[in-house]
Amino acid sequence: MTKIVLITGASSGMGEITAHFLAQNNYTVYAGTRDKSLKTPEIPGVTNVYLDVSDTHSMEAAVESIIAKENKIDVLVNNAGFGLLSTAEEASDEEIFQQFDVNVFGLMKMTRTVLPYMRKAKSGVIINISSFLGKMGLPLLSHYNASKYAVEGFVDSIRFEVAPFNIRVHSIQSGLFGTNFVKKGLVANAKTTSENSPYKDLVAHFVPVVAKAINEGPHPQPIADAVKAIIEDEESLIAIPVGGEATTFVPLRKELSDEDFEAKVKQTFGI
Repeated sequence: MTKIVLITGASSGMGEITAHFLAQNNYTVYAGTRDKSLKTPEIPGVTNVYLDVSDTHSMEAAVESIIAKENKIDVLVNNAGFGLLSTAEEASDEEIFQQFDVNVFGLMKMTRTVLPYMRKAKSGVIINISSFLGKMGLPLLSHYNASKYAVEGFVDSIRFEVAPFNIRVHSIQSGLFGTNFVKKGLVANAKTTSENSPYKDLVAHFVPVVAKAINEGPHPQPIADAVKAIIEDEESLIAIPVGGEATTFVPLRKELSDEDFEAKVKQTFGI
């Protein structure tokens, strides 16, 4: 029987590529998008559905519409997210709240919305697109990193709750891939990027490093491959690092002391 997959943030980047890839492999995919026009995708097997992870009603309505049509949701891929570029000192209340509302609270609420249906079916897979930055810190991305640390903690905890109902929960700890994240997924604090910021030297050095790594990064197909592999492997690892930075730094974080790991990060990024 065809598996039904719901992906949040699926109108571009990793979410869009994953939606198309799964559809090409005989999954029925519902691609969550904030675009209310709901234009029909070119890929057979993909249906756009209005879904804004900062709007609880839209999440509930999207899930109810899928259940009404398919009578189940087998897989949820929590992909929606963005990154705040800001120092801790200069971030506004609104920016901090928005970062967690999308990356953390939206993911938690989306998970909460599908769980009753998966629990009743005694089957389900929830895959959270996290980041290697959920396991380590970098300057100017502290709020984004903290949001991904929260996702990792959420995954580790709810696995105990839902395991008796044959529901699996996983994390993909993504590295930096060549997507439109810099243009669409990165929001810069105006004070941090101004010439008057006391952190302007750090910004001038570090921002180009990150932007170059994303803009010139590899195609994100490995993320879609990992999603498919997790769905199809009941013995899949809890957390899977994908991409150069992830496969480098996540193992190092386990091997080194906090102090030695920090020294390695400073050396790598010239901080």
